[in-house]
Amino acid sequence: MGAGSPRWDCGGMLTTLSSRTETRLARAGFGVLALRVFDDTVLQPPAGVPVTERPLAALLPLAALALLAWAYSRLRGAARAALTILVGVLGIASGVDAVYYTQELGLRSQDVTGWLALPASVGLIGLAGATLWRTRRRTGRYLARRTALGAGGLVALAFGVMPFAVGYVKTHTARAVVPADRLGIPHETVSFESSDGLTLHGWYVPSRNGKAIIAFPGRSGPQDQARMLARHGYGVLLFDRRGEGRSDGQPNAMGWGGESDIKGAIAFLEARGIDRIGGIGLSVGGELMLEAATKTTKLDAVVSEGAGARTMAETFDLPGRPTHDRWLGAVQYALHDLGIFVSTGDTPPEHLGSLVEKIEQPTLLIAAPNTRNGEKLNRVYAEGSEAQLWEIPESKHIQAIKARPAEYERRVVGFFDEAL
Repeated sequence: MGAGSPRWDCGGMLTTLSSRTETRLARAGFGVLALRVFDDTVLQPPAGVPVTERPLAALLPLAALALLAWAYSRLRGAARAALTILVGVLGIASGVDAVYYTQELGLRSQDVTGWLALPASVGLIGLAGATLWRTRRRTGRYLARRTALGAGGLVALAFGVMPFAVGYVKTHTARAVVPADRLGIPHETVSFESSDGLTLHGWYVPSRNGKAIIAFPGRSGPQDQARMLARHGYGVLLFDRRGEGRSDGQPNAMGWGGESDIKGAIAFLEARGIDRIGGIGLSVGGELMLEAATKTTKLDAVVSEGAGARTMAETFDLPGRPTHDRWLGAVQYALHDLGIFVSTGDTPPEHLGSLVEKIEQPTLLIAAPNTRNGEKLNRVYAEGSEAQLWEIPESKHIQAIKARPAEYERRVVGFFDEAL
């Protein structure tokens, strides 16, 4: 070998100066990501979320990064590269929220480590590529094995690592600002507490008929429904769910734990003297309304529009899905759910199909079955329950009010008039 060529010891590790530099660079990158994790979970957690509420979000990644930093120089080149790519991809995911919130709100102190994590993660991925190049061998058998391992790694990245990373992002990003007020009707700006103690902010349209509807989630999507219901005398409460807009808490785009927000909204309306309360939920809000109906008897009627799958369990129920596609989707959903669990400490909610069977309140399911949002599941949810199902084949996801405005108003308002 020439003087500048890599040398291999019996363990397969590089022992040249370049391998020591590689180790230092990798450990520096791991250190930046560890700082990001510690900042996000311990130093600056979301408002209203104590450090003890999500211990795995800190302990698991910090322990994994420490173990990898210690073992790095003891691993073979391909293993080092594979693990470094894995960490790099997850590191990029950890910085996505910093980019989003900086664009929406300007740079905040909690975004600094997120911005630092991005170049560190890209650097780790680049370092992994350099490692693969420097530790290559030229034998045909070795090249074939590494090619096969590389192909397997890409599959694992696409179907394993990415769903986990998406789960992380869904628990760290939500609408950052209060949306434009397009209600066009008199309303109050209000705040109240969720049943687990978070402060939530929203708008309330006072009731003229002694009844009120919780329009969920957020203050943007349900504004059309709010105007429609207010025309018929109903009070309407719209609010930023946890981790969104001005409300406390950690975001969760899948809605896990969000029924506590609905329970808080019910308590707010009861304090206003409202004794007949309904709920209309859109997409994940529809799923949460169905769950909330099984957790409290104070929600007297539910309209759920656009409900679909929210955990691995529901993916098996989707009608017409090929078996292989169903199992592949289940694996991806399981890893996605794991990312949410590690990030929040929240366990997956109960299977939605089983919950709907327990609902005793009047329930209307609205679905656009030809979308790619899993809304055909509403057929499953309606089976074995007393829920009514209305399908609008030409509608887009949660756009039934635009697809059939007159019929939507007649059906939804008529449903609440009869149920409440």
